[in-house]
Amino acid sequence: MPKGFQELWIYWTDMGIVIIRQDGKAKIWKEAFRKRAPEFPVYGHLEKHQKKNIQMALVWKPPQGIFKDYPNLRCIASTGAGVDFLFKDKDLPENIPITRVVDEYLAKDMSEHVLAVILCHLKNLNQYKQDQYNRVWKPEGYHRIEDLTVGIMGLGALGKVLAKDLVSYGFKAQGWSNSKKNIANLKTYAGVDEQFQFLSSTQILVCLLPLTKETVGILDKDLFEQLRKGAFIVNVARGGHIVDNDLLMMIEKGHLSGASLDVYHQEPLPKDHPFWDHPKIHMTPHCASVSDPDSIVPQILENYQRLIAGKELLNLVSRLKGY
Repeated sequence: MPKGFQELWIYWTDMGIVIIRQDGKAKIWKEAFRKRAPEFPVYGHLEKHQKKNIQMALVWKPPQGIFKDYPNLRCIASTGAGVDFLFKDKDLPENIPITRVVDEYLAKDMSEHVLAVILCHLKNLNQYKQDQYNRVWKPEGYHRIEDLTVGIMGLGALGKVLAKDLVSYGFKAQGWSNSKKNIANLKTYAGVDEQFQFLSSTQILVCLLPLTKETVGILDKDLFEQLRKGAFIVNVARGGHIVDNDLLMMIEKGHLSGASLDVYHQEPLPKDHPFWDHPKIHMTPHCASVSDPDSIVPQILENYQRLIAGKELLNLVSRLKGY
């Protein structure tokens, strides 16, 4: 039993957490809670439970309007780093705090994925896979780590870890964010005024921005044109950041050399989408970084303890900023 939960025992018969997700993974999350606090009341939203007793909702892309079913809800906790899906719900309670996940494994997994796709690009591995299918033997020139500058858009918890790893591997890396960030050994840019300087010196662009009203469609023709010719795009943030047709057009024009995408406007991606068959677009199925229940449940339990004790919650989301 986690430290401090003995004092909360009296509350357990009247309070609890509901897991609301539509991907069939509620059972996995419940098992993670059982390992940490066997008697703690946790329910999947499809199970029978007293909705009036629920204090916290642990969610991932829940059905819209479902929070109206929980009259005593005091906190909504995303099981991931993103919360953009919550703000699509017109019935999202206005005065309930929202939290998100900040997890070292989530950030490490993301960084490893991005490093992998960058190295694939540097060494032409995506092209060679296409050549294999077509039985083509055509050695190409390749790049070294120090040859190209990697630019990271978004320097939050995930972006900072990626920046550190890129620098440690010897990459020339730089970052851009809405507000100024100071990160050791990383050149940083901030705001609209410094965006062009950042983009014009970037050859591999990694998007790790939160999805907000300001960043929807930010990866468009205007932005791509500010990048160096031959730039490569890596989007591991949200599908809503990218304008699909603009990406396709700029690749066809030769201004962009290609892209590696892990996120899409619609998931799974429709079978007739042109990304599937495009030789210069490498796709993964939104798997770059997946929340590990065993790693994340302890911080959920700590936040529940803080909630009951009236203390400030960890990893609070700003409704004004949208992240």
